[in-house]
Amino acid sequence: MAGLVDGPTRRRGNVYRRSVRRQVSRLHDRRRLLAIFLLALAGGIGLAGMFARGELGGVDARAYWAAVRIWINGGDPYHPASPFMPYVYAPWLLPAFAPWALLPWDVAWFVWRGGTILLLLWTVAWAYRRRPLATAAVAVVLAFPVFANLDTGNINLILVLALWGASFTGPRTAGLVWALATTMKWVPAVFLGILAPRARLHGVLFLAIAGLLTLATLPLTIVQLTVLFAIPRPPRLDYLVYLWALVPSIWLRPDPAWFLRPATWRAWARDGLEMVRRPAAIVAGIRGAFGLSPSPAPPADTRS
Repeated sequence: MAGLVDGPTRRRGNVYRRSVRRQVSRLHDRRRLLAIFLLALAGGIGLAGMFARGELGGVDARAYWAAVRIWINGGDPYHPASPFMPYVYAPWLLPAFAPWALLPWDVAWFVWRGGTILLLLWTVAWAYRRRPLATAAVAVVLAFPVFANLDTGNINLILVLALWGASFTGPRTAGLVWALATTMKWVPAVFLGILAPRARLHGVLFLAIAGLLTLATLPLTIVQLTVLFAIPRPPRLDYLVYLWALVPSIWLRPDPAWFLRPATWRAWARDGLEMVRRPAAIVAGIRGAFGLSPSPAPPADTRS
C-alpha cells in the first residue's frame, strides 16, 4: 500500500520539480528578463498614478452611473446637475448601463475598475505567452493611455477589451461587439478590417440596426449630438489605447511585421492597380471582404 501511495506522490513531485526548473531556466533568457522589467515598469508607474489620484478618479464612469439614475427618475441625463458630467452616448444605450449603475457608487466603481484591470491582465498574459518582449514594449508605449482610461473610468478601455474578445468569438458575436463599440465611439469603426469576413458582414448589418434605433429615438438623439459637439475636444492621447485591440490579429500571424515588408506593399499596390484596371475586381474584392460568395460566371456560349 505504501508503494502505491508513494508512486503517485513521487510522480507529482517530479512534475513540480520539472516545472520549477523550466521556469527558472527561462529567467536566464535576457529577452524575457527585459520583458519582465518593462512590464513591471509600466505597471508600477500606472499603479502609482492611480493611487496618487485617489478619490479624484472615475469621473467618466461616474457620468455613466449618474446618467442612468437621472434617466430612471425622469430627469435629463444630457444636462445633469454639478458635479456630474453629461452623458454623451445614444439614448437607447442607457439600459445597457442599468444593471451596473443600480449598484451604490463605491461598489459600482470597484466593479468597473476592478473588472477592467482583470480583463486587461488577461490580455497581457495571453500576448506575453506568445511574444514576451514585443508585448512588454507595446505595454510600455501604451502605459499612459491605458492608465489614463483606468483613472477616469472612460469606456474606451472596455471597448478595446471587447474588440479584443471579438477576435475569439463567432462572426455574429464579433459583428455585434464591433457595431456596439462603433455606436458608442467613432474610433472602433476603423477596426472593421481586423474582423473575419463574415463578422464584417454581421457588423455592418448590426450597425444599420443601431442606426434605425438612433432614428427611433430622434428627439433625444438631437439633444445628444448637441451636447456631444458642444464639449471641447482637445487632442486625446488616451485614444491611443485602441492600438491594443490590434494585438491579437497581429500576434497570431506567423510574421507579425508583415505590414512593414516591401513585399507586402508591392502586393497591395498590385491589388490596387488591378482594381483600377478592372471594375469587376472592385466588386469581387468587396464581396470577398465580407465573406460573400463570388458572383457566378456567365454561362459559356456553346452556339457554333
